[in-house]
Amino acid sequence: MRTAMIDTSSNAGTYELGWHDEIDYAYAADRGLDQQHIRDLSERKGESADVLNRRMTAFRAFRRMPMPVWGGGRELERIDFDDLRYYMRATPTDVQDWDEVPITIKGTFERLGIPEAEESVLDGVSAQYDSEVVYHRNRAELDRLGVVFTDMDTAVREHWDLVGRYLGTVVPFDDNKFAALNSAVWSGGTFLYVPAGVHVERPLQAYFRINAEKLGQFERTLVVVEEGGFVHYIDSCSAATSSSTTLHAGIIEVVVKGGARCRVTGLQNWSKNVYNLVTKRAVAHEDATVEWIDGNIGARLTMNYPSVRLIGSGAHGEVLSIGYAGRGQYQDTGAKMFHLAPSTTSLVTSKAICRDGGRAGYRGVVHVARGARQARSFVRCDSLILDPISRADTHPAIEVEELDARIGHEATVSRVNEDQLFYMMTRGLDEDEATSMLIAGFIEPIVRQLPLACAGEINRLIALDMAAAGAVG
Repeated sequence: MRTAMIDTSSNAGTYELGWHDEIDYAYAADRGLDQQHIRDLSERKGESADVLNRRMTAFRAFRRMPMPVWGGGRELERIDFDDLRYYMRATPTDVQDWDEVPITIKGTFERLGIPEAEESVLDGVSAQYDSEVVYHRNRAELDRLGVVFTDMDTAVREHWDLVGRYLGTVVPFDDNKFAALNSAVWSGGTFLYVPAGVHVERPLQAYFRINAEKLGQFERTLVVVEEGGFVHYIDSCSAATSSSTTLHAGIIEVVVKGGARCRVTGLQNWSKNVYNLVTKRAVAHEDATVEWIDGNIGARLTMNYPSVRLIGSGAHGEVLSIGYAGRGQYQDTGAKMFHLAPSTTSLVTSKAICRDGGRAGYRGVVHVARGARQARSFVRCDSLILDPISRADTHPAIEVEELDARIGHEATVSRVNEDQLFYMMTRGLDEDEATSMLIAGFIEPIVRQLPLACAGEINRLIALDMAAAGAVG
């Protein structure tokens, strides 16, 4: 077995999750990407010729597709694809017994609160470290209900009858350059299948951690909820801090059948050397409901636009998102709603906060296709700018092909209310405390929709970052 010692010593700065672990990796691929790398990856995972062919087709698409020029397009020029590692495995296998996790990795996930959350609030948990899931466990009740919750590599080997039916149908391999890259080199991620009529009472969570520098993490997640089912899936992320570029380009595909409901909550708290370029998309059948809830706090650049294709009559899509951009950060986030059937509805609520020269943008699409009669959609984007050097933009696109559609869009950009700030300071709060309270009130309509632990984490992270920066500029 090939081993590689990766030196990742660096100062984590004010980012409290930025520590590095010294890991003797079970396997580390050479830097750069070519066809042989993909063949080696597929062989190492024991995949079929069909899966390898999918990877190779996607790789050819990646090589010919252009880099995005909108959003953070200029920033993307900093990514050197030949200087990245595309696969690193910290442990020889994944385990279901917490005591079998290597002590260094176990310490990291304990500091992140994974065992505590598994014990108190979750029905299942998966922990990915760099390119592979190292720990996964479900409650026994899930198996009795017929729920499949496992890592994607295991699902490809053991549940290909389900995975092969849906993989790549919601996000095609050539959807965009980074979706093509993911489809070529994906590793790890989650497969979640909920049978008809089954309601999973407690959330299922996957945690994605990047430890190595100059690494690309490319997890692939597929969620399928059959008729009348319900599930809440949470993914959370963090990364070690380094002076070099780290790339995260994950994909989440969600299929929600008739009358079912799926909620996906994401808390993106990457270190500020990470380029977070994700593709999240769902398909909602008749009377189905899809809810995306996103907290985008970290990363140097985020490009994240959860999407719902409302293909069944009466389907409903909802996106609630928070973006926080501090010094050196660009949060380009938004939502895309495609009304492709009659009586479909959608709601988008976006909140962005900018300080210390940070930049946030809302980029969204509402499309009502011909035949999607009586479609209803409402979009609200609010931005709060904390100093004169920060910036917030809104880039909405509304395309309507039916006369009876009802579409609403509101956008506001504001600064901290000086009168409110003064009033709170006369009641004994200092300026930082008063500003933090105003921000908490600004994002409260979204935070109250989050699980309690996630809501508290978002408020705490914003407060920590502002305190480190000296609050208002």
